[in-house]
Amino acid sequence: MNWPRTLYDKIWEAHAVADDDGETLLYIDLHLLHEVTSPQAFAGLDAAGRAVRRPARALALSDHNVPTTGQAAGPAGVEDEEARAQLAALVDNTRRFGIENFLMGDPRGGIVHVVGPEQGRSQPGMTIVCGDSHTSTHGAFGALAFGIGTSEVEHVLATQTIRQRKSRNMRIVVEGQLAPYVHAKDLALHLLAAIGVDGATGHVIEYAGPAVRALSMEARMTLCNLSIEMGARAGLIAPDATSFAYLEGRPAAPQGADWETAVDRWRYLATDAGAVFDREVVFDAADVRPMVSWGTNPAQSIAIDACIPSPGTLTGGDVRGAADRALAYMDLTGGQPIAGIPLDRVFIGSCTNSRIEDLRIAAAVVRGRTVAPHIRAMVVPGSGLVKRQAEAEGIDKVLRAAGFDWREPGCSMCVGMNADRLQPGERCAATSNRNFENRQGRGGRTHLMSPALAAASAIAGCIADPASLR
Repeated sequence: MNWPRTLYDKIWEAHAVADDDGETLLYIDLHLLHEVTSPQAFAGLDAAGRAVRRPARALALSDHNVPTTGQAAGPAGVEDEEARAQLAALVDNTRRFGIENFLMGDPRGGIVHVVGPEQGRSQPGMTIVCGDSHTSTHGAFGALAFGIGTSEVEHVLATQTIRQRKSRNMRIVVEGQLAPYVHAKDLALHLLAAIGVDGATGHVIEYAGPAVRALSMEARMTLCNLSIEMGARAGLIAPDATSFAYLEGRPAAPQGADWETAVDRWRYLATDAGAVFDREVVFDAADVRPMVSWGTNPAQSIAIDACIPSPGTLTGGDVRGAADRALAYMDLTGGQPIAGIPLDRVFIGSCTNSRIEDLRIAAAVVRGRTVAPHIRAMVVPGSGLVKRQAEAEGIDKVLRAAGFDWREPGCSMCVGMNADRLQPGERCAATSNRNFENRQGRGGRTHLMSPALAAASAIAGCIADPASLR
């Protein structure tokens, strides 16, 4: 094919097995599994007497249900009966079907969207699926990565393929450069506030422009992680020297001459000059400020120095109604400054912001300072290897000295499917990806922000910018 194509077009065409009635059967390169959405899929295989088509193309992790203390005890040490059953089922199913599984307590284990890249399993040009919506994270490497449902998990296990309708192409270009102390999480929340939670529905986003190319690999993962919150099927960033440097030498990355061959192939994936996008939006990085969510979806976010919008000033009945409901749930008032709102809890972690770079940022803010007396603050590394690296660098000592609880890896409070939950009415600064009602615990109130702002807020005892700390 000689016409100019996008990164998304190239990956799609390379993996299309067959077309049928507007749908395409796509070959899947990597299938990531976790304990919550896989038990029913394995049960379906058993009922049909089917095997896993390509076990080597799968990797399993326990992350949603795991406690963030005492992981060496394995599933047997988990108090919640349902969680324990799901974790034990993953161990049994992966053993029976010959799938690699990093068990609880294994330092290679942790959050699926942290471990896949860390192990070099997520590579440019791949198709990657997981029974988890934030699979879009892996698009940071120039991979087409998206979440799937439980029935689709079974289909991929059995056939190594999935039926999909092709999405439209969307490009978000960020010109200029981000200001000092403005991070990828701020950029993502800025984009969400601008285009809304349905602004990219029906599309796959490719992020481009100087500000995106300047992001570290870990920052790119943060940005792509939040693509799903914009309504997109997936998010992509073209592979370049930054992604190659991150991957080189990782356990599952190509080695020796195969590495050079792979890099040559990956370079070809970049969108061709002249390729046409169905929608394109341009932003100026200079407009991005440190951001905080005030409502109950990630698009309800504002700059740290702004005031919460009054519903009456918003256009559209649905938007006003959503704002009214959000303010009631969050116990906030329109016109109220977002900075200074008192907090009860601070959570630094999740597949959005739990990598070593995130922990370094948090430690730099709290070094020599102390968490406010009324705040319960916790840091949950994204993997056992992130935890080890942070401890080797002394990051854990800085955070512990400040008053943070230093935990073992897992999804933790992001999803509230484990022991780490908010109590009714508690207000939390969180580096996670969703602030939905009851997401982090029934009646809990969540403010999304970057690790820098979360760390500063723990010290101040209220939502705060690091620049405001004395």
